[in-house]
Amino acid sequence: MKVTVNRKAHFNAAHRLFNQNWSKEKNFEVFGKCSYPNYHGHNYELIVAVKGEVDSETGFVMNLDELRKIIEVEVEDYLDHKNLNIDIEEFKDTNPSAENIVILIWNRIRAKLSKELELKVTLYETPRNFVEYAGE
Repeated sequence: MKVTVNRKAHFNAAHRLFNQNWSKEKNFEVFGKCSYPNYHGHNYELIVAVKGEVDSETGFVMNLDELRKIIEVEVEDYLDHKNLNIDIEEFKDTNPSAENIVILIWNRIRAKLSKELELKVTLYETPRNFVEYAGE
């Protein structure tokens, strides 16, 4: 039987959504205020869900302190208080939309987990707008 363990975390970051091949007007039409050239910020919240078999010796799917450390290094230290467009290499030529941010987070965490564990990341950009990614 598999169990899912979850860990919540957060980070703050600025970004701008725009397509450099479009006019200012077209960017505003598609991205609205998110296209303003001086950037804007969010207080991102995330839930990292790890699913797997319960180890008979520890009673854990995985050690949550280990998961805490992975999230701290791979997400919080990497993204917190950054301008995603400028400071994060993966967004130099990719729009830092919530969809692209959650994929980046998933990839960074996935690389640090045992292969037999399943991973799903839920990223809240606002209390009402959130995205989920499970590697599909």
